[in-house]
Amino acid sequence: MIGPTELIIILIIIIVVFGASKLPQLGDALGRSIRNFKSAMNEGQKPEGGETPENKKNPPTDKSGEA
Repeated sequence: MIGPTELIIILIIIIVVFGASKLPQLGDALGRSIRNFKSAMNEGQKPEGGETPENKKNPPTDKSGEA
């Protein structure tokens, strides 16, 4: 687990590399990226055409024994 000292060191390195003026822009871009990723994940989980994901994986089979 990362402790508070390590987090402070990482934050200082980020400030040195990107500069303090770029941090709000980086945070905004990161937030938009996470939001887009979550919405894409939610879109992939929605069933299409009223079918559930279980129905797509396991199509109905005829259990009467006839071929």
